Amino acid sequence: MVENNQSAPERPTSIADTARIVAFYRALESERSNALFHDPYARQCAGARGAALAHALPSIDVASAVVAQRTLVFDELIRRTATHGGIDAVLNLAAGFDTRAYRLPLPRDLQWLDVDLPQVIAERQLVLSGAVAHCQVDMVAMDVTDRGARRLLFGRLNKERSRLLVVTEGLLLYLAPREVARLAADLHAAPGFAFWLTDLMSPIAARQMRRVIGNVLTSAGATLQFAPVNGAGFLGRHGWRPIDVRLSLAEARRLGRPIPLPRLLSFVVRLIEPLQTHAGWMLDGSVLLRRQPNFERLSSH
Repeated sequence: MVENNQSAPERPTSIADTARIVAFYRALESERSNALFHDPYARQCAGARGAALAHALPSIDVASAVVAQRTLVFDELIRRTATHGGIDAVLNLAAGFDTRAYRLPLPRDLQWLDVDLPQVIAERQLVLSGAVAHCQVDMVAMDVTDRGARRLLFGRLNKERSRLLVVTEGLLLYLAPREVARLAADLHAAPGFAFWLTDLMSPIAARQMRRVIGNVLTSAGATLQFAPVNGAGFLGRHGWRPIDVRLSLAEARRLGRPIPLPRLLSFVVRLIEPLQTHAGWMLDGSVLLRRQPNFERLSSH
């Protein structure tokens, strides 16, 4: 009998691991000859573990293409809002290893707050200790799903800042719809929170993602949950109006970077694209929202 000495593939075991994987995807893009962006810190943030975890996952080409496109779109919308939106702060919730404060040409007096779990913040501080930020950076160790803690943070920022952009990249998908509704309500309760930039996934795309890597994410304590049929309309019910919607397929064409989806899924997604464009239905992409000041909030208790 021949003994099999091959070890099992690496699997993520924490939320920090998922952040390392995303950092590795950004490193892959940054090292391309035709890179959409350059993140000089991404490979160090990912580390050897992030690289091993990413290579052990299926469909690395699809995942890295989606992350690259989303990163660039968020870069563009953050820079535009910081330059022309009159904002004085960015609140980056579940920041992971996002390094935009260090790599984007942002206004010097802009306050940038990266919020994530204590373990992630500790690693961020270590990896980025020698990096020079383009704006004023603070890191906050906090579980964004702790409603009491985040309300205290939101209340403090609302007193200190008059016009703030909230960023939730790669967060909402892992929250239950009720939790997303509560977060939207808590953000809307702060009048100084003027804009919200997030990404959304359709039920079709979420179903495919669960099929391919759902069990792997579960091992990291991350469950795919939020994929509303009504897309950005879900957030509209809580006082947030879409002002700039970027669909994944349309952005892929604009950037000349098609996402290598399976043939059947690509056909289905293309079929529903007109509905996404005209009604925001089953949205796959990124959306910038504006707070509606006179909105009567729905109950989120």
